[in-house]
Amino acid sequence: MTPRDVPSVLAVEQEAFATGWPPTAFQRELTHNQMARYVVLSEGDELVGFAGLWLMVDEAHVVTIAVAPRVRHRGYGRLLVHALIELAQREGMAAATLEVRVSNDAARALYREYGFHEVGVRKRYYSDNKEDAVIMTSEQFETDAFQERLRALAERLEATMPGSSKVLASV
Repeated sequence: MTPRDVPSVLAVEQEAFATGWPPTAFQRELTHNQMARYVVLSEGDELVGFAGLWLMVDEAHVVTIAVAPRVRHRGYGRLLVHALIELAQREGMAAATLEVRVSNDAARALYREYGFHEVGVRKRYYSDNKEDAVIMTSEQFETDAFQERLRALAERLEATMPGSSKVLASV
């Protein structure tokens, strides 16, 4: 993600979430937060998704993943999750954490596929409706089990989205 992407990112953010980050948040993340790393996903010339994480000591904290509603169910969320994990590993992180809405069963299932497990709950975490957030943490990236899972998931992505391995290599 670059500052030029921010208007398109904000458009996806507004489509994807009832309440999102304020317009200045992404600019601040890109220009002032040395821990922040963000990726964008385009379909043709249109930005259709983005994701970000913070590098905190040896752990990546996933702060956001969004896919425009009109292009959901095409595997883009899976591709963004995979890209964040690849990025975190390249940055030397040992594991990842995130929060996800209790009601977001699809996202929770996707994160479990990537080796995340539920470790706690943040009560009334989301400001729009006071919904709880489930805290999820991944397996340690260095384990053989995690690396095998990631390889299998990369192969699955490549089978369903030819060319995704090249996209992931460029993250």
